[in-house]
Amino acid sequence: MSVSLMRGAVADLTQAIGHTPIVRLQRVAEDVESSIYVKLEYLNPAGSMKDRVALNIITDAEKRGMLGPGGTIVEATSGNTGAGLAMVAATRGYKCIFVMPDKMSKEKIDALRAYGAKVVICPTAVEPSDPRSYYSTARRIVEETPGAFYSNQYHNPANPEAHYLSTAPEIWEQTGGEFDAFCAGMGTGGTLSGCGRYFKQKRPDLALIGVDPIGSLYYEYVKTGRLTKPFSYYVEGIGEDFLPSTMNLDLLDEVVQVDDKECFLMTRELARREGIFTGGSGGAAVVGAIKYARSLKAPKNILVLLPDSAQKYLSKIFNDEWMRSNGFLADDDTEGTVAHVLKHKPHRLITAPRSATVRDAIQIMKEHGISQLPVLDENGRHCGIVAEIDLLNFLVEHAGALDEKLTGLIESDYATVTPHTRIALVRNIFNDAKVVLVVEADRLLGVLTKIDIIDYLASHRG
Repeated sequence: MSVSLMRGAVADLTQAIGHTPIVRLQRVAEDVESSIYVKLEYLNPAGSMKDRVALNIITDAEKRGMLGPGGTIVEATSGNTGAGLAMVAATRGYKCIFVMPDKMSKEKIDALRAYGAKVVICPTAVEPSDPRSYYSTARRIVEETPGAFYSNQYHNPANPEAHYLSTAPEIWEQTGGEFDAFCAGMGTGGTLSGCGRYFKQKRPDLALIGVDPIGSLYYEYVKTGRLTKPFSYYVEGIGEDFLPSTMNLDLLDEVVQVDDKECFLMTRELARREGIFTGGSGGAAVVGAIKYARSLKAPKNILVLLPDSAQKYLSKIFNDEWMRSNGFLADDDTEGTVAHVLKHKPHRLITAPRSATVRDAIQIMKEHGISQLPVLDENGRHCGIVAEIDLLNFLVEHAGALDEKLTGLIESDYATVTPHTRIALVRNIFNDAKVVLVVEADRLLGVLTKIDIIDYLASHRG
């Protein structure tokens, strides 16, 4: 004789996913007129919004016959998707193998292993196509493992669909649609694409704001259409070094760029001043929302999604020694920031309009003794650079074409930073990019080369 389910209980943990609260920020955003609200997705059972994604991916795979009894789920994850998949897998009898980049916190790795999953660690600072990358390693494991299902959150439509079916309708019901902008970090694109599609259908004028860390390629791609050089950064779970098919950038109204330091300091502030125990990507989203709010002419209701819990970052963001050793505490940043370099380097910013000719570019570079020339579009925003080698190659291949437009020579071999970016990070960027453009609020402030950093450091330490 079976006993009926007790009132107030759910049959298994997957039915406890969702129904997370929305809270208004009181103190960390008190300098802006807009009201900023946060949705506490870290209160899901496995600790993040990825619980919704994991449930939908696994359910979808079962319906399609791609995952059956005794199957093994394989995923490349920064930790949260893995935890969600491991939780759902535990309720349904599946095994899990997760591949993670080595920058992820020890807590995330230990949590996955606590669920009984196998965790494979791969280097962060390699190209996605490199056999050692966590994307390539995950695909290899799938090929080598009988009965494996690759959940593939970066290219699986069930990822954004989870937010279209779950997160967005829940938010709409909670708020009655009484918000003007939705702000979230840019990672796989699941949240922004799924929620964005739902919200735009309900209210086309609702603003969708993506938040991207310096080092990721999204910001420049949205602003210029160019895939610039990505470089490593510390904040986990957001930003990418390739374009996932699950990200629909056409839905975005604005992209805000943030750096590691401001993300981590805000994460600590949220815990200490608001009692909100979120992770670094949550801090990033709040910083992005505040920056967006400061750009507005009239106050709005801004809703921010906080993806995961601070519990997974106690050994990093909430560890003073780790923060200090990485230069994230203000009084321990001995080398300074990009703003210090610009101040040390008296310069006049030399640029060319996109309408300029090859002849114009040569004249400008010769007159000012520069080897890289930023190019500005009709709105005064940079759209790439032209370098000496580009001009040389063009002239060799196109004799007498001095009056050709620069447009075809503009390239993307640069990285962008803000004035607040730490010099310790900039040093590493030059391993991959010729030049660094300093940008704030879509305005080009300066150009940095290796010798600029060398000169500053030599002077600073001399």
